[in-house]
Amino acid sequence: MMPDSTLPKNYDPSSVEQSWYRIWEERGFFAPAAGSKELGSYCIMIPPPNVTGSLHMGHAFQDTIMDALIRFHRMKGFKTLWQTGTDHAGIATQMVVERQLEAEGLTRKDLGRERFIQRVWDWKKSSGGTIVQQLRRMGASCDWTRERFTMDPDLSKAVREVFVRLYNEDLIYRGKRLVNWDPVLQTAVSDLEVQSEEESGFLWHIRYPLIDALDGEPSFLVVATTRPETLLGDTAVAVHPEDDRYRSLVGRQVILPLTGRTIPIIADTYVDPDFGSGCVKITPAHDFNDYEVGKRHHLPMINIFTGEAILNENAPQAYRGLDRYAGRKRLVADLEAAQFIEKIVPHKLMVPRGDRSKSVLEPYLTDQWFVRVAPLAQEAIAAVEEGRIRFVPQNWDKTYFEWMRHIEDWCISRQIWWGHRIPAWYGPDGYLFVCNCEEEVYELAAEHYGRPVSLTQDPDVLDTWFSSALWPFSTLGWPKQSSEMADFYPTQVLVTGFDIIFFWVARMIMFGLKFTNKVPFHTVYIHGLVRDSEGQKMSKSKGNVLDPLDLIDGIDLEALVKKRTRDLMQPHLAQAIENATRREFPDGIAAFGTDALRFTFASLATQGRDIKFDMGRIEGYRHFCNKLWNAARFVWMNTQELGYTVTDGQECTFSLADRWIRSRLQSVKKESAQALQEYRFNDAANGLYGFLWGNYCDWYLEVIKPVLYGPTVAMAEKNGARSTLLVVLEESLRLLHPLMPYITEELWQRMVPLTGRSTYHEGDSIMMAPWPEVEEVWQDEAAEVEMGQVMAFVTAVRTIRSQMNLPPGQPLEVLISGSVATRQRLERHTGWIFPLAKINSMTVLIGSPPPGCATGVIEDLRLFIPLANVLDLEAEEARLQKSIDRLAEFFGARPCRCCGQGREQTRRV
Repeated sequence: MMPDSTLPKNYDPSSVEQSWYRIWEERGFFAPAAGSKELGSYCIMIPPPNVTGSLHMGHAFQDTIMDALIRFHRMKGFKTLWQTGTDHAGIATQMVVERQLEAEGLTRKDLGRERFIQRVWDWKKSSGGTIVQQLRRMGASCDWTRERFTMDPDLSKAVREVFVRLYNEDLIYRGKRLVNWDPVLQTAVSDLEVQSEEESGFLWHIRYPLIDALDGEPSFLVVATTRPETLLGDTAVAVHPEDDRYRSLVGRQVILPLTGRTIPIIADTYVDPDFGSGCVKITPAHDFNDYEVGKRHHLPMINIFTGEAILNENAPQAYRGLDRYAGRKRLVADLEAAQFIEKIVPHKLMVPRGDRSKSVLEPYLTDQWFVRVAPLAQEAIAAVEEGRIRFVPQNWDKTYFEWMRHIEDWCISRQIWWGHRIPAWYGPDGYLFVCNCEEEVYELAAEHYGRPVSLTQDPDVLDTWFSSALWPFSTLGWPKQSSEMADFYPTQVLVTGFDIIFFWVARMIMFGLKFTNKVPFHTVYIHGLVRDSEGQKMSKSKGNVLDPLDLIDGIDLEALVKKRTRDLMQPHLAQAIENATRREFPDGIAAFGTDALRFTFASLATQGRDIKFDMGRIEGYRHFCNKLWNAARFVWMNTQELGYTVTDGQECTFSLADRWIRSRLQSVKKESAQALQEYRFNDAANGLYGFLWGNYCDWYLEVIKPVLYGPTVAMAEKNGARSTLLVVLEESLRLLHPLMPYITEELWQRMVPLTGRSTYHEGDSIMMAPWPEVEEVWQDEAAEVEMGQVMAFVTAVRTIRSQMNLPPGQPLEVLISGSVATRQRLERHTGWIFPLAKINSMTVLIGSPPPGCATGVIEDLRLFIPLANVLDLEAEEARLQKSIDRLAEFFGARPCRCCGQGREQTRRV
């Protein structure tokens, strides 16, 4: 698309963003191009967002980084693929559809498994692509023709293949172990789905009678617990082996209150002798630490709950059938009545809740499927130790090693219906068959039993992280040896947050090495969290969440208030959140556009650190877009509107300013490329910002006006200025494109035909244009030094004018003394200096400066501005004295830091 022949006066992001994205996608610019054989391929796998998800600030930040890398390497000439797709998000998606059914008065059990799964597929088809469209709004240049879903047939086949291979190698097994259990969802959940927050509770101190207490021995041991109902599953009381208070009691028995059971006293270093009484109840089936103690001491493991957290048949008759909290209430009452309670004290504790159901989770002993991970971890550790994979920042490898060297078996089964069903079947006698496909398993069963038999498939599905662990190679066609695998695997970099190093990054490394014999990626770039301007984590309960699309499109105050107070888990916070929102955004949020948002993220993206998202920054970068647009209009008016284009053979004379800005451009090219290659996105953004705003717009465009508009200036010099205007802007747009794709595309389309570049063709995109390479012929250190002195001189005069409150247009006389060489260089450029500094003379000082001069220093040169004729010195002296008196009154009340003298009364500054 060629833009029209005029450049609008103002930049309107909404008028260009979505139209350009549609063109990019329709014309297939995101698909891998041929690329350079020498450079090879460059591939990034998107961390697949949940199909139920919507874009949040973390996504927007992460996708800005990935898209910048992809666009940069595409322009560098690599065969580039940004593989996109979504995760089926087992629990989250099932909950969405179950809520729909609940509104209809139905449950999934009313539909049955097959009809329920079809209902989920129907929802996915109609409503499951929200975040995909939102990613497009961020300018994500993913190859959407290759979009994958973790439940796609090919990816599901890869999941079954991996499961069967691991099972056949005895790396997958089924066993009874302790897991995080959600009693509302009635399924095991991963650690990532556990949200632990401090809550107010109590600490119950309970007496456990000692059997056959001897003289001098206590009649009971006191244990403290935050969950008295789990007493019913206790199988020991533990003390520290070196605790002299209890050393003699180890091996003895106590009576478990209200049950009649006796349990042993054991010694274990797990116990903290300084906590409470130094005695700890051990409930192996309902506490992760106790579970490990129970295994070490071969204790019975008594599960007292059902999957709904109701007390089961292992509890005494009086408590069976009660919910865990109703059981707690009755149990505590009975303990008090029997005088087993010594005291109850308020206590703060960390309570684990499910991130989906918000219910309190239970450590629960149940049969699950597990991966024996330790054998896979050794090669994954070696890959990082040997540098085949590196973390950026490097310190995250310590986190990786710490977890990998203490890794535990991974629970991969979930008791839900939506997901990859475990490819395991049970025969009539419980014999287990694990196979890739249902047809084959019946053949194996018939061979095993000698006759056809009916089989029952395991009802569980696999943890979502299991299929996600295959993402880098399952999306490329594995287990087939596809051309995509040959071209793009291993991938180059994984961009992700630190919170899933364990759950996703480590597992991708282990599975990638196991099934492809190659690392899945060479670099792991770990980015920080996006926090609010005060450094607080964004959350609905705090009311400080920002929606990236609101920042792009804008939102009025009432809509923002409604959004922030909707669906709060703590409705009582709504009024406080509304008040805070009205104070912070009295006029709502203005529309900043995608480019300003992306550039804000990039400018804040220091390696590995959390970022404080400041609304002032995005507003400033919206102004930067306007500045860039206005600069382009200036160039447009002085080239296209005059019928000027850069053509070979035209006579050009390049001034100092031309040579300076072109030389500075070469440095920026090198620095920008190096910053992006080293994942220093803030350096790339800030370097380009400083060059375009500070050098090109504020200085070059001003310096060049006398050349462009001077009636006596030679045409060759005007041509040199116009050529430089166009070339520097066009190349700068290419440098800026990975961070600000929309405005750079819009302006590049208008500017590049005027540069006379023969490589340009109608319908091309800036994203397909080559990355600007350094041109040594334009590196000119002498020009940079000389122009730097001109700029320093003008700045010094402007500073004096500002400090002395001199009118901006007041002509000034300047006296200079010092280095002859510097003076002569400045004198060569009075045609620029005089109008920029608003001076009418620059004279060499002979002797001493006259009284009443303002002074400035430029390297080896001093300048003096006589003020007698331009300033009422007596009035200025009086004004300054008043300022001094006010400051003296304010600070004089504070003791001097050096001598301690001052007024008796002190004030806080």
